[in-house]
Amino acid sequence: MCMMIKDKYIDPFTDFGFKRIFGSEENKHLLISFLNDLLDIDDNIVNLEYRNLEKMGLNILDRKAIFDVYCTDTKGNSFIVELQRSKQKYFKDRSVYYTTFPIQEQSNKGDWDYSLKKIFFVGILDFCIDDKEYLTTVQLKDDAGEVFYDKLKYYYIQMPNFKKQEKELSNHLEYWLYYLKHLADSQEIPKVLAHDELITEAFGVAEFLALSKDQQFAYQLDLKHRLDYKNVMDYAKEEAEKKGEKMGVIKIAKSLFDVLDIETIALKTGLSVEELNQLKDS
Repeated sequence: MCMMIKDKYIDPFTDFGFKRIFGSEENKHLLISFLNDLLDIDDNIVNLEYRNLEKMGLNILDRKAIFDVYCTDTKGNSFIVELQRSKQKYFKDRSVYYTTFPIQEQSNKGDWDYSLKKIFFVGILDFCIDDKEYLTTVQLKDDAGEVFYDKLKYYYIQMPNFKKQEKELSNHLEYWLYYLKHLADSQEIPKVLAHDELITEAFGVAEFLALSKDQQFAYQLDLKHRLDYKNVMDYAKEEAEKKGEKMGVIKIAKSLFDVLDIETIALKTGLSVEELNQLKDS
């Protein structure tokens, strides 16, 4: 398998691209910067240790379009970063479920007072879960709206809701989000980002030609899977829309049987006389 890659930069919404930028040991300072910009924390993260996902009890084959980065900082706080490409009915449930693993990991044998370290879940979504702003934060609160528990927090970044242009970017988090959203379509570093040393480095990390031959092959395979998946979903959506449209036409046709003849209804709706006779007899 060999694809002609014309893009200068890799797609961060692929497993390979996401992990190269944010999930590799040599580039973890990029993830640290992103998390420090995003999270509402008292002290900045200074170092991260990547953790083995399999030890969380996750079945990689069952994860489909979800790609994890799971790490802890020097204080023992946990960070789960998910890239989710396709909308899933129970994604909120899945994100809550995933945070139970680092909770259980903290249990100590013998005498333990149940004191837990903080856990942060970050979902970078290539779809929208609501019509709100691009960033939604969630944590446990009581009926009065006061924070009940401050050691578990969820951040959902809805990339389609991030629509800011270059001149509208106002902070470093928005630099990162603009980078992620436009990286695959960029041929050069946008002017507003070019002065930022870290973001500039992130563009260099994402250059396709900077990859080894094996890495290029792995990326091309991953990209093909994403494009194939997108084509399947686009086709399914198109067929569903066609079916919905036809059902609407059929409903209209049925309402006209008592006021118009079959030939006129066929002319108005585009349905054949044979189809209309079948509907009338059904």
